[in-house]
Formats: sequence, C-alpha cells, structure tokens
Amino acid sequence: MSPFAGRKCLVTGGLGFIGSNLAHALVQAGASVTIVDALIRTHGGDHYNIADIAEAVHVNLSDLRDEATLRHLVRGQEFVFHLAGQVSHGDSMRDPELDLGTNCVSTINLVEACRHEAKDAVLVYASTRQVYGIAKRLPVDEDHPTVPIDVNGINKLAAEYYHLLYHRTYDLRSVVLRLTNTYGPRQQIRNTAQGFIGIFLYRALKGLPIDVFGTGEQRRDFHHVDDVVAAMMQAAVTQACYGRVLNLGGTKPWSLNDVLGILQQHCRFEFRHVPFPADRKIIDIGDYVGDWSRFHELTGWRPRTTLPEGLAQTIAFFRQHAEHYLR
Repeated sequence: MSPFAGRKCLVTGGLGFIGSNLAHALVQAGASVTIVDALIRTHGGDHYNIADIAEAVHVNLSDLRDEATLRHLVRGQEFVFHLAGQVSHGDSMRDPELDLGTNCVSTINLVEACRHEAKDAVLVYASTRQVYGIAKRLPVDEDHPTVPIDVNGINKLAAEYYHLLYHRTYDLRSVVLRLTNTYGPRQQIRNTAQGFIGIFLYRALKGLPIDVFGTGEQRRDFHHVDDVVAAMMQAAVTQACYGRVLNLGGTKPWSLNDVLGILQQHCRFEFRHVPFPADRKIIDIGDYVGDWSRFHELTGWRPRTTLPEGLAQTIAFFRQHAEHYLR
C-alpha cells in the first residue's frame, strides 16, 4: 500500500515540468491531488502536461503572491510539495523583482498559510544547487559555503530559510531538496528559461545548430525527472529528513560535450564552441558535481536513470508529442 493512498497532496507549480510529473506519480500512488499554478509566461506551466490525468486532479489557477486564496488551498492538506517559482538564472538578473515575488513572497505566504491552516502537513521544497555558487571543492556536499552568484540563487536560499525557520519555530515539518539540471518529459524546451539542457534538446530535435559556450568540458550532474519525483515522495514520508537541507544528484558527472555526443546518437544537428556572452559568463558556475550521499543514508534513494537512458526516453516522448512541444 502506498503511503500516499487516500492522502491529500498539494502541488504548487503543478502544471509545470517537475510538478506535473510529480502529480502523475501521486495520482498513480492513489493520492488526492490539488494543483495550484499561476501559468506565468515562460515558467513552463501547461495544461497539456496533465492532459491524461486531468479528470483525476483538481486544478486551481492562483498566484501564490496573492495570500488571500492560500489559506483555503492548504486547508486539510497532508503533504505540500512546493515547486512553484522562477528558475531562470538569467531572467532573475533581468527582472529581479519578479524573481523575488515568485520565490520569496510566494514562499513566505505559503508557510504562513500552512502554519495557520495545515500545521500538521509535511512540506517539501524544491531548491537548487545554484545556492552554492562557484564550487570551492568537488563533490559539493551540504556543508559547502552558500555564496550565490545571481539573484535566483539568493532568493532560493532565502526561501529555504523560510521553510527551516518555520520548522524550528512552529514545528511545520519541512524538507529542502537542492536539485541540479533536471531533465525529462514535459520539460519546457521552447525557450531558454529552464537551462541549457532544454535548449540542447529543443534544437537537437529540430535539427538546428547549437552554440556551446566555452570549451564544452564543463562537468555537470544531470538527474532524470523520475528520479527527482521519487526523491520528493521519499523525503515527504521519511521523518529523518524533516528540518534538513539535502542534495540530489545524478549517477555520474558528464561534460556538455558528452551530452551533445549522446544527443547526436538520436538527432542530426551540428554544434560549435563559442565564447561566453557577457550576461551568461557572470552567472556561470563552472564545474558542479553534487554529493547526495546524505540523502541516500537517510532514505536509501539513489538515481536510477543514466543520462544516455534518460535522454533516449525524453527524446522519444517529445517526438511522440511533437505537435504540442515542438511547434
């Protein structure tokens, strides 16, 4: 019996990439799922992402920056998965006020609403490895200094502290998971707002040339969305995770050139190496490899999907749904 069977779950940002995949998994696990999403342009929310479970979930189109509706939404919820927010590092520098609102204001509104109306709920917050900034050592564990190099990293770090503060002060059970380079089905790939892996996927599938900034030898972690969803669900029901900040990560690091080589096994396209544009250089973190051993020790979780397997499956999904995601 799934621990989520018959349980009430709220997924903020549930029409987006990770949120919609999580909603699918929760429905399959027998949960009663409510999705809240503001459908902010470029943030990835899309009703098509839940087309095959639309009759099994309740969708509320609300903006978490508006606290008036939140108390009603969280009332009676047993698990709250907080995925709503701005994720683009570049956009956070171009429009810092929007990033502040969607990551900080939204989060403080949510934890306040839960404190009053869902004090027994478990909250799982999707943060980012961007809070670490440029790695001083590899792999990066949770004790690494947090020195964000962009507005998004600062606001995501502040949102983490809201969760941890309310955990300590009001016993509002919270888990913070730091994600890195998530990819997979239902990802927003039509614009540049959700990371280079989405850009690579879109252009490879369309047969368009790809510009790679720098040498392409930058190493990164990649984790498939199914592994991220499994981690979130495991964290939610593991008491030892409550009040903790924990890294996720991939099966092994890969360079950007490695990623392109895998994509070329499935798609026909050309790529070239070009110098970093100035606006991208100031927010580039170089190599990043995360240490997820602490989360593994607490939950037994480990990433299951290798990058070659995951990209093959992701490409197959987007080709099957090309009329919607690639048009």
